[in-house]
Amino acid sequence: MSSDDEQPTEPADGGPEQLALIRETVRRAQVPKAKPRTWRGAALAKDRPVARVMVDKGVLHLDRLWDYAVPEELDAAAQPGVRVRVRFGAGTHQVRGGRREGGGLIDGFLVERLAESDYSGPLAALAHVVSPEPVLSPGMLDLARAVADRYAGSLADILQLAVPPRNGKAEARPSPDPLPPPPAPDPGPWDRYAHGPAFLTSLAAGRTPRAVWTALPGPHWPEELARAVAATLASGRGALVVVPDGRRAARVDEALTALLGPGRHALLTADSGPQKRYGQWLAVRRGAVRAVVGTRAAMFAPVRDLGLVAVWDDGDASHSDDHAPFPHVREVLELRSAHDDCAFLLGSTSCTVEAAQLVESGWARPLVADRARVRAAAPLVRTVGDHDLARDEAARAARLPSLAWQAVREGLRDGPVLVQVPRRGYAPRLACERCRTPARCRHCAGPLAAADERELHCVWCGTAENDWHCPECGGFRLRAQIVGARRTAEELGRAFPAVPVRTSGRDHVLDTVPGRPALVVSTPGAEPVAEGGYTAALLLDGWAMLTRPDLRAGEEALRRWIAAASLVRGQDEGGTVVVVAEPTLRPVQALVRWDPVGHALRELAERAELRFPPVSRMAEATGRGAAVAEFLATAELPPGTEVLGPVPLPVTEPGRGPRRPGDPPVGERWERALLRVPPGSGAALAAALKTAQVSRLARGGTDPVRIRVDPPDIG
Repeated sequence: MSSDDEQPTEPADGGPEQLALIRETVRRAQVPKAKPRTWRGAALAKDRPVARVMVDKGVLHLDRLWDYAVPEELDAAAQPGVRVRVRFGAGTHQVRGGRREGGGLIDGFLVERLAESDYSGPLAALAHVVSPEPVLSPGMLDLARAVADRYAGSLADILQLAVPPRNGKAEARPSPDPLPPPPAPDPGPWDRYAHGPAFLTSLAAGRTPRAVWTALPGPHWPEELARAVAATLASGRGALVVVPDGRRAARVDEALTALLGPGRHALLTADSGPQKRYGQWLAVRRGAVRAVVGTRAAMFAPVRDLGLVAVWDDGDASHSDDHAPFPHVREVLELRSAHDDCAFLLGSTSCTVEAAQLVESGWARPLVADRARVRAAAPLVRTVGDHDLARDEAARAARLPSLAWQAVREGLRDGPVLVQVPRRGYAPRLACERCRTPARCRHCAGPLAAADERELHCVWCGTAENDWHCPECGGFRLRAQIVGARRTAEELGRAFPAVPVRTSGRDHVLDTVPGRPALVVSTPGAEPVAEGGYTAALLLDGWAMLTRPDLRAGEEALRRWIAAASLVRGQDEGGTVVVVAEPTLRPVQALVRWDPVGHALRELAERAELRFPPVSRMAEATGRGAAVAEFLATAELPPGTEVLGPVPLPVTEPGRGPRRPGDPPVGERWERALLRVPPGSGAALAAALKTAQVSRLARGGTDPVRIRVDPPDIG
């Protein structure tokens, strides 16, 4: 390895070992290259006796490659891309009193073989090769490094996400022989889009179109994705499709099997189990299978000759990884499209602001249907606002307005009716009582919160607001509503005793329901697919989603509503949707017109004016107050960086909801600072944050400071 006096380790309290690493790195840059020498004097490989290894240490101050000597007996197996075990830790290369002291064994990936090392001291030898199966290609290594740099993270952390754990039984089994390319498919339902057939033709011809696809409501999107994959395979290239969850992956899997037959694609989801999943992953890496459909981790699938990357419903929170450095599927696939020079397809029945930005910038082209087809495919949407509820005796008694009862009764004559109820825990932000405009800070445009009944403050920069008034209507009174699922299933069951009531939510999610009359009560994202489509849908408690303390509240509410309404039969078949929300609000109007693209474009223009993501880039630093303050004081941030905060985060109570990696310890008060940079400075901000974190760790900083670039929730 790379030190003859002291080998860096990861002590609990930082200390001299980390300082020694920095001194050693500087010293190595000043010494001439030399042949490797081992402490045993063992015979080395005659050809390229130096192995450069990426050790599995996901800490930033050790984020580099390390040189090891290749013993002669491991020469044949120690090839680039294989898993190895090496000694890593304090004393790895020390020889005291004739006794060798060794560090602990740790996993790693052999990246390359070299004739010489740029280090003049003795090199530790590879302990052994875990498997001769090469699992890390040079292209995947370059992609992982690009993702790590974008998110200010370590390469080892990205490789943990990209390469699944080894399974010996799966590795011992041979993969099937690859099948010849299939014929190019017919456009099928792609005929409904203006440029749909041309997109498939371009894929089949081996070209690399990039498109943002706003899918029509209904059950056809899995088949449309399958036809895009088939067209790519017809060109002799591979394809990758990433969806938010296993239920939707199963629908695309079924569509691919129906279109291409078995054996042409791999399904990579957690539901498959470690052995089957690793076997499928190996079949992809070996080139036996050229198409992949899977959930988040599949974004790094090693598809040979990649010709198309596609992501479905990029606004779903499942696409953002919960482990450092928190990469997002959409961004990773954009990097893959540029890195591998392949086609890109972002599809959804809705449209995120990031998707709209891709079109506005010219990086991708829109794939949309004309308004006539949209009106025919979408259900009729009706609204119930606060004034309607105030005059409605039925709504006051049972929370459901008369219009909703009528829609349920009529819908149950022909089939099932869907009822979407926001899940528990939606915490709204403050808004104007008169016009419902969200209350924002005059200094940074962040959302306002109430510390008590008298004092307002910004949750981004912490500035107090003592004289707020609405910039739209001049009102000075605020309102907030907290509405959740109020035993909706029980209420509907009492109202319709002869109709079965099914529930779908976090504890039990239904995949499908029969086409018979029934009431299906679901939380957002857990709606099952009905055979033949739902006859009607009720979208209750719209304020619970529209008033969440989140920059994306309106966009997310519209996405959830459209996802549920897309399961309802079209207007020509009598499908009806009733949404309980103020009709004048922008997301409600977008739902009525079925215009998610127009809503996203207006949101994008507004965010550009307020310097919000994705027009500007943001990062957050969270930790104990003193640690965050020290980190900000020492970071050399790029010009134009605006620091908002720090502000206190809510104290986590014991047993209060699921915890994610990096969350504050229970009962401790952490603080958060937001860093905002102008367009074009995102890479510089990520590099500055990574450098500051490395420097802090090298100085012995023990208090954790979590860095997250492009945080999904900045409310």
